[in-house]
Amino acid sequence: MADTLLHAYVPLLVWITVGIAVVRFLPANLPRLLGRSLYWVGVPWEIFALARHADLAQTIALVPVVAISALGFGLLLSAGLLYCVRQLFATPEIAKDAAAQATGVSLMVEPEPSISGRTGSFLIASTIGNTGFVGLGIVPTLISEPNVGWAVFYSVTNNVIGTYGLGVLIASYFGRSQVQKNGWAQVRDLLLVPSLWAFLVGTATRSLPFPEVIEQTLHAALWFVIPGAFLLMGMRLSQLKGLNSFQPAILPSLLKILLLPLLVGLACPLVGVTGEPRLALVLMAGMPSAFAGLILAEEYELDRNLIASSIAVSTLSLLVTIPLWLFLFSGAIVTNF
Repeated sequence: MADTLLHAYVPLLVWITVGIAVVRFLPANLPRLLGRSLYWVGVPWEIFALARHADLAQTIALVPVVAISALGFGLLLSAGLLYCVRQLFATPEIAKDAAAQATGVSLMVEPEPSISGRTGSFLIASTIGNTGFVGLGIVPTLISEPNVGWAVFYSVTNNVIGTYGLGVLIASYFGRSQVQKNGWAQVRDLLLVPSLWAFLVGTATRSLPFPEVIEQTLHAALWFVIPGAFLLMGMRLSQLKGLNSFQPAILPSLLKILLLPLLVGLACPLVGVTGEPRLALVLMAGMPSAFAGLILAEEYELDRNLIASSIAVSTLSLLVTIPLWLFLFSGAIVTNF
Protein backbone atom coordinates (compact mmCIF):
# COMPACT_ATOMS: atom_id res chain seq x y z
CA MET A 1 0.00 0.00 0.00
CA ALA A 2 2.81 2.39 0.84
CA ASP A 3 4.46 1.54 -2.50
CA THR A 4 1.20 2.38 -4.29
CA LEU A 5 0.97 5.81 -2.67
CA LEU A 6 4.66 6.44 -3.33
CA HIS A 7 4.21 5.59 -7.00
CA ALA A 8 1.23 7.94 -7.23
CA TYR A 9 2.87 10.80 -5.36
CA VAL A 10 6.31 10.82 -7.02
CA PRO A 11 5.21 12.58 -10.23
CA LEU A 12 3.00 14.92 -8.21
CA LEU A 13 5.83 16.00 -5.92
CA VAL A 14 8.44 16.15 -8.69
CA TRP A 15 6.44 18.36 -11.06
CA ILE A 16 5.17 20.61 -8.27
CA THR A 17 8.76 21.10 -7.11
CA VAL A 18 9.84 21.94 -10.65
CA GLY A 19 7.01 24.45 -10.93
CA ILE A 20 8.02 26.12 -7.67
CA ALA A 21 11.68 26.23 -8.71
CA VAL A 22 11.37 27.58 -12.25
CA VAL A 23 8.47 30.02 -12.00
CA ARG A 24 10.73 32.89 -10.98
CA PHE A 25 12.69 32.52 -14.22
CA LEU A 26 9.62 32.44 -16.48
CA PRO A 27 7.42 35.21 -17.91
CA ALA A 28 4.82 36.44 -15.43
CA ASN A 29 1.90 35.52 -17.70
CA LEU A 30 3.02 31.92 -18.25
CA PRO A 31 0.88 30.38 -15.43
CA ARG A 32 -2.25 31.92 -16.91
CA LEU A 33 -1.25 30.76 -20.40
CA LEU A 34 -0.62 27.24 -19.10
CA GLY A 35 -3.95 27.19 -17.27
CA ARG A 36 -5.88 28.27 -20.35
CA SER A 37 -4.03 25.72 -22.49
CA LEU A 38 -5.09 22.97 -20.11
CA TYR A 39 -8.67 24.25 -20.12
CA TRP A 40 -9.06 24.45 -23.90
CA VAL A 41 -6.75 21.63 -25.07
CA GLY A 42 -5.20 19.40 -22.42
CA VAL A 43 -8.17 18.35 -20.29
CA PRO A 44 -10.57 17.91 -23.25
CA TRP A 45 -7.90 15.76 -24.87
CA GLU A 46 -7.75 13.51 -21.80
CA ILE A 47 -11.54 13.29 -21.36
CA PHE A 48 -12.02 12.42 -25.03
CA ALA A 49 -9.58 9.51 -24.64
CA LEU A 50 -11.24 8.40 -21.39
CA ALA A 51 -14.73 8.50 -22.89
CA ARG A 52 -13.60 6.35 -25.82
CA HIS A 53 -11.77 3.67 -23.87
CA ALA A 54 -13.17 3.47 -20.32
CA ASP A 55 -15.18 0.31 -19.62
CA LEU A 56 -18.41 1.67 -18.14
CA ALA A 57 -20.60 -1.35 -18.94
CA GLN A 58 -20.45 -2.85 -15.46
CA THR A 59 -21.66 0.26 -13.69
CA ILE A 60 -25.26 1.34 -13.36
CA ALA A 61 -27.22 4.56 -13.15
CA LEU A 62 -26.56 4.75 -9.40
CA VAL A 63 -23.00 5.95 -10.02
CA PRO A 64 -23.90 9.30 -11.60
CA VAL A 65 -26.74 9.64 -9.09
CA VAL A 66 -24.28 9.31 -6.20
CA ALA A 67 -21.70 11.55 -7.88
CA ILE A 68 -24.21 14.31 -8.66
CA SER A 69 -25.71 14.04 -5.17
CA ALA A 70 -22.24 14.40 -3.66
CA LEU A 71 -21.66 17.53 -5.74
CA GLY A 72 -24.99 18.96 -4.62
CA PHE A 73 -24.35 18.19 -0.95
CA GLY A 74 -20.88 19.67 -1.19
CA LEU A 75 -22.19 22.88 -2.68
CA LEU A 76 -24.98 23.16 -0.10
CA LEU A 77 -22.61 22.50 2.80
CA SER A 78 -20.03 25.04 1.66
CA ALA A 79 -22.63 27.68 0.81
CA GLY A 80 -24.37 27.08 4.14
CA LEU A 81 -21.10 27.46 6.01
CA LEU A 82 -20.36 30.77 4.30
CA TYR A 83 -23.86 32.02 5.08
CA CYS A 84 -23.56 31.07 8.76
CA VAL A 85 -20.16 32.74 9.11
CA ARG A 86 -21.39 35.90 7.49
CA GLN A 87 -24.44 35.99 9.73
CA LEU A 88 -22.36 35.28 12.80
CA PHE A 89 -19.80 37.96 11.99
CA ALA A 90 -22.10 40.54 10.44
CA THR A 91 -20.61 43.30 12.64
CA PRO A 92 -18.29 44.87 13.66
CA GLU A 93 -15.34 45.30 11.28
CA ILE A 94 -12.96 43.31 13.50
CA ALA A 95 -15.34 40.37 13.47
CA LYS A 96 -15.55 40.61 9.69
CA ASP A 97 -11.79 40.26 9.50
CA ALA A 98 -11.99 37.20 11.76
CA ALA A 99 -14.56 35.62 9.46
CA ALA A 100 -12.36 36.33 6.46
CA GLN A 101 -9.43 34.60 8.17
CA ALA A 102 -11.57 31.58 9.06
CA THR A 103 -13.10 31.00 5.62
CA GLY A 104 -10.75 32.72 3.22
CA VAL A 105 -13.69 34.79 1.99
CA SER A 106 -13.19 38.46 2.75
CA LEU A 107 -16.30 40.34 3.76
CA MET A 108 -14.65 43.68 3.06
CA VAL A 109 -13.95 45.21 -0.31
CA GLU A 110 -10.56 44.29 -1.75
CA PRO A 111 -9.26 45.10 -5.20
CA GLU A 112 -7.56 41.72 -5.74
CA PRO A 113 -8.78 39.09 -5.26
CA SER A 114 -12.37 40.26 -5.20
CA ILE A 115 -14.94 39.17 -2.63
CA SER A 116 -16.85 37.39 -5.36
CA GLY A 117 -13.71 35.65 -6.62
CA ARG A 118 -12.89 34.34 -3.16
CA THR A 119 -16.43 33.07 -2.69
CA GLY A 120 -16.28 31.20 -5.98
CA SER A 121 -12.91 29.69 -5.08
CA PHE A 122 -14.19 28.54 -1.69
CA LEU A 123 -17.21 26.82 -3.25
CA ILE A 124 -15.12 25.10 -5.93
CA ALA A 125 -12.38 23.99 -3.52
CA SER A 126 -14.87 22.39 -1.12
CA THR A 127 -17.08 20.80 -3.81
CA ILE A 128 -15.07 19.69 -6.87
CA GLY A 129 -12.68 16.77 -6.33
CA ASN A 130 -9.62 15.54 -8.20
CA THR A 131 -11.12 12.25 -9.32
CA GLY A 132 -9.06 12.16 -12.51
CA PHE A 133 -5.39 12.82 -11.80
CA VAL A 134 -5.32 11.54 -8.21
CA GLY A 135 -8.50 9.44 -7.98
CA LEU A 136 -7.88 7.22 -11.00
CA GLY A 137 -4.21 7.03 -10.03
CA ILE A 138 -4.89 5.61 -6.56
CA VAL A 139 -8.37 4.12 -6.20
CA PRO A 140 -8.07 1.30 -8.80
CA THR A 141 -5.15 -0.11 -6.80
CA LEU A 142 -7.24 -0.26 -3.62
CA ILE A 143 -10.22 -2.20 -5.01
CA SER A 144 -10.61 -5.35 -7.09
CA GLU A 145 -10.66 -5.13 -10.87
CA PRO A 146 -14.39 -5.97 -11.31
CA ASN A 147 -15.30 -2.84 -9.31
CA VAL A 148 -12.90 -0.39 -10.98
CA GLY A 149 -15.70 0.70 -13.32
CA TRP A 150 -17.47 2.34 -10.39
CA ALA A 151 -14.48 4.61 -9.85
CA VAL A 152 -14.05 5.35 -13.56
CA PHE A 153 -17.72 6.24 -14.07
CA TYR A 154 -17.66 8.43 -10.94
CA SER A 155 -14.61 10.24 -12.33
CA VAL A 156 -16.24 10.84 -15.71
CA THR A 157 -19.43 12.13 -14.06
CA ASN A 158 -17.45 14.37 -11.71
CA ASN A 159 -15.39 15.82 -14.56
CA VAL A 160 -18.27 16.47 -16.94
CA ILE A 161 -21.09 17.38 -14.54
CA GLY A 162 -18.94 18.64 -11.68
CA THR A 163 -15.71 20.28 -12.80
CA TYR A 164 -16.78 21.48 -16.23
CA GLY A 165 -20.48 21.77 -15.47
CA LEU A 166 -21.16 22.98 -11.93
CA GLY A 167 -17.60 24.28 -11.60
CA VAL A 168 -17.91 26.39 -14.74
CA LEU A 169 -21.26 27.79 -13.59
CA ILE A 170 -19.77 28.75 -10.21
CA ALA A 171 -16.65 30.24 -11.79
CA SER A 172 -18.64 32.09 -14.43
CA TYR A 173 -21.01 33.58 -11.84
CA PHE A 174 -18.43 34.61 -9.24
CA GLY A 175 -15.53 35.40 -11.58
CA ARG A 176 -14.87 38.11 -14.12
CA SER A 177 -16.63 40.85 -12.18
CA GLN A 178 -16.82 42.99 -15.30
CA VAL A 179 -19.09 40.45 -17.00
CA GLN A 180 -22.81 40.86 -16.44
CA LYS A 181 -24.01 38.05 -14.18
CA ASN A 182 -27.17 36.79 -15.81
CA GLY A 183 -28.52 33.35 -16.52
CA TRP A 184 -27.67 33.49 -20.21
CA ALA A 185 -24.01 34.18 -19.46
CA GLN A 186 -23.77 31.01 -17.37
CA VAL A 187 -25.63 28.93 -19.99
CA ARG A 188 -23.35 30.26 -22.71
CA ASP A 189 -20.20 29.43 -20.72
CA LEU A 190 -21.54 25.95 -19.98
CA LEU A 191 -22.33 25.23 -23.63
CA LEU A 192 -18.85 26.41 -24.64
CA VAL A 193 -17.04 24.09 -22.22
CA PRO A 194 -14.62 22.12 -24.44
CA SER A 195 -14.47 19.13 -22.07
CA LEU A 196 -18.23 18.64 -22.31
CA TRP A 197 -18.05 18.38 -26.09
CA ALA A 198 -14.97 16.17 -25.83
CA PHE A 199 -16.90 13.71 -23.66
CA LEU A 200 -19.92 13.69 -25.98
CA VAL A 201 -17.82 13.16 -29.08
CA GLY A 202 -15.65 10.56 -27.38
CA THR A 203 -18.71 8.61 -26.26
CA ALA A 204 -20.31 8.84 -29.71
CA THR A 205 -17.19 7.48 -31.42
CA ARG A 206 -16.56 4.52 -29.11
CA SER A 207 -17.53 2.03 -31.81
CA LEU A 208 -15.46 3.70 -34.53
CA PRO A 209 -11.93 2.36 -35.00
CA PHE A 210 -9.23 5.02 -35.22
CA PRO A 211 -5.84 4.57 -36.92
CA GLU A 212 -3.16 3.35 -34.53
CA VAL A 213 -1.25 6.63 -34.67
CA ILE A 214 -4.36 8.54 -33.51
CA GLU A 215 -4.97 6.07 -30.68
CA GLN A 216 -1.40 6.48 -29.51
CA THR A 217 -1.79 10.25 -29.66
CA LEU A 218 -4.91 10.02 -27.50
CA HIS A 219 -3.08 7.94 -24.91
CA ALA A 220 -0.28 10.53 -24.89
CA ALA A 221 -2.67 13.04 -23.32
CA LEU A 222 -1.47 12.04 -19.85
CA TRP A 223 2.09 13.01 -20.79
CA PHE A 224 0.97 16.61 -21.13
CA VAL A 225 -2.08 17.07 -18.91
CA ILE A 226 -0.83 15.64 -15.60
CA PRO A 227 2.65 17.27 -15.62
CA GLY A 228 1.07 20.51 -16.84
CA ALA A 229 -1.48 20.52 -14.01
CA PHE A 230 1.20 19.77 -11.41
CA LEU A 231 3.49 22.44 -12.84
CA LEU A 232 0.68 25.00 -12.65
CA MET A 233 0.03 24.06 -9.04
CA GLY A 234 3.73 24.50 -8.20
CA MET A 235 3.81 27.90 -9.88
CA ARG A 236 0.79 29.09 -7.90
CA LEU A 237 2.01 27.56 -4.63
CA SER A 238 5.27 29.50 -5.02
CA GLN A 239 3.23 32.70 -4.80
CA LEU A 240 1.74 31.83 -1.41
CA LYS A 241 3.23 33.86 1.41
CA GLY A 242 4.05 31.82 4.50
CA LEU A 243 1.96 29.37 6.50
CA ASN A 244 -0.80 31.95 6.93
CA SER A 245 -1.65 31.42 3.27
CA PHE A 246 -2.79 27.89 4.12
CA GLN A 247 -5.11 28.87 6.98
CA PRO A 248 -8.07 29.77 4.71
CA ALA A 249 -7.75 26.32 3.08
CA ILE A 250 -8.54 24.38 6.26
CA LEU A 251 -12.33 24.66 6.14
CA PRO A 252 -12.86 23.86 2.43
CA SER A 253 -10.37 20.99 2.74
CA LEU A 254 -12.18 19.49 5.73
CA LEU A 255 -15.49 19.72 3.89
CA LYS A 256 -14.04 18.10 0.77
CA ILE A 257 -11.96 15.23 2.15
CA LEU A 258 -13.69 14.41 5.43
CA LEU A 259 -17.35 15.42 5.72
CA LEU A 260 -18.45 14.83 2.11
CA PRO A 261 -17.07 11.25 1.72
CA LEU A 262 -18.45 10.34 5.14
CA LEU A 263 -21.92 11.42 4.00
CA VAL A 264 -21.50 9.40 0.79
CA GLY A 265 -20.49 6.32 2.78
CA LEU A 266 -23.50 6.62 5.08
CA ALA A 267 -25.93 7.28 2.22
CA CYS A 268 -24.81 4.53 -0.18
CA PRO A 269 -26.58 1.65 1.66
CA LEU A 270 -29.83 3.61 1.41
CA VAL A 271 -29.72 3.15 -2.37
CA GLY A 272 -28.42 -0.42 -2.25
CA VAL A 273 -24.68 0.21 -2.75
CA THR A 274 -22.52 -1.76 -0.31
CA GLY A 275 -19.19 -3.55 -0.17
CA GLU A 276 -16.39 -2.57 -2.54
CA PRO A 277 -18.61 -0.45 -4.80
CA ARG A 278 -19.41 1.71 -1.77
CA LEU A 279 -15.72 1.87 -0.84
CA ALA A 280 -14.87 2.95 -4.40
CA LEU A 281 -17.45 5.75 -4.32
CA VAL A 282 -16.33 6.91 -0.86
CA LEU A 283 -12.70 7.05 -1.94
CA MET A 284 -13.58 9.00 -5.08
CA ALA A 285 -15.79 11.40 -3.12
CA GLY A 286 -12.89 11.97 -0.72
CA MET A 287 -10.36 12.96 -3.35
CA PRO A 288 -8.65 16.32 -2.75
CA SER A 289 -9.70 19.64 -4.26
CA ALA A 290 -9.39 19.45 -8.03
CA PHE A 291 -6.36 20.78 -9.87
CA ALA A 292 -8.92 21.87 -12.46
CA GLY A 293 -9.96 24.48 -9.91
CA LEU A 294 -6.73 26.28 -10.74
CA ILE A 295 -7.56 26.09 -14.42
CA LEU A 296 -10.99 27.60 -13.76
CA ALA A 297 -9.40 30.23 -11.53
CA GLU A 298 -7.06 31.23 -14.36
CA GLU A 299 -9.85 31.30 -16.93
CA TYR A 300 -12.42 33.16 -14.80
CA GLU A 301 -10.11 35.25 -12.57
CA LEU A 302 -11.00 33.74 -9.19
CA ASP A 303 -8.85 33.63 -6.04
CA ARG A 304 -5.96 31.45 -7.24
CA ASN A 305 -4.17 31.37 -3.87
CA LEU A 306 -7.18 29.96 -2.00
CA ILE A 307 -7.61 27.15 -4.51
CA ALA A 308 -3.88 26.37 -4.66
CA SER A 309 -3.57 26.19 -0.87
CA SER A 310 -6.74 24.05 -0.65
CA ILE A 311 -5.27 21.64 -3.19
CA ALA A 312 -2.06 21.39 -1.19
CA VAL A 313 -3.75 20.86 2.19
CA SER A 314 -6.34 18.37 0.93
CA THR A 315 -3.81 16.39 -1.15
CA LEU A 316 -1.39 15.93 1.75
CA SER A 317 -4.32 14.94 3.97
CA LEU A 318 -4.90 11.86 1.81
CA LEU A 319 -2.18 10.10 3.79
CA VAL A 320 -4.58 10.16 6.74
CA THR A 321 -7.99 9.93 5.12
CA ILE A 322 -7.40 6.96 2.79
CA PRO A 323 -6.53 4.58 5.68
CA LEU A 324 -9.56 5.97 7.53
CA TRP A 325 -11.98 5.12 4.69
CA LEU A 326 -10.40 1.71 4.22
CA PHE A 327 -10.91 1.00 7.90
CA LEU A 328 -14.49 2.29 8.07
CA PHE A 329 -15.82 0.88 4.81
CA SER A 330 -13.78 -2.25 4.11
CA GLY A 331 -13.91 -3.69 7.63
CA ALA A 332 -10.20 -4.15 7.98
CA ILE A 333 -7.45 -2.16 9.64
CA VAL A 334 -4.73 -1.27 7.18
CA THR A 335 -1.40 -1.79 8.90
CA ASN A 336 1.09 -1.29 6.08
CA PHE A 337 0.69 2.45 5.63
